[in-house]
Amino acid sequence: MDTSGQVEKRTLDNPDEKRPAGAGEGKIISIGGMTFMHTTLQPGWKWSKDVKPIAKTDSCQAPHVGYVISGRLQGVMDDGTELDYGPGDFYSIPPGHDAWVVGNEPYVGLDVTGSAKWARPS
Repeated sequence: MDTSGQVEKRTLDNPDEKRPAGAGEGKIISIGGMTFMHTTLQPGWKWSKDVKPIAKTDSCQAPHVGYVISGRLQGVMDDGTELDYGPGDFYSIPPGHDAWVVGNEPYVGLDVTGSAKWARPS
């Protein structure tokens, strides 16, 4: 993290990149030497349905560390470990997982590590 430079301010209205993934989208912003991904996933979104055709891997190979703003996300690791995250949860998820939105509310989260690989060909 670079904190010795100039003061910076960014907004989601002007991200560096918008990365669509089926019924979801990641907005990527780099600032202060770090990269963040604001992710909005609609009800019915599932990694294996919406991203797998893009990534061309059997499971998500992006590591994720982040925070859930709203909605619920569940998933399963390749080893069978179950995942369940909701508003206010911080998470760390290693590569090798599937995930999906639960319920009728969009999932909104802030990811600080997964943006380099998420919804990109491997």
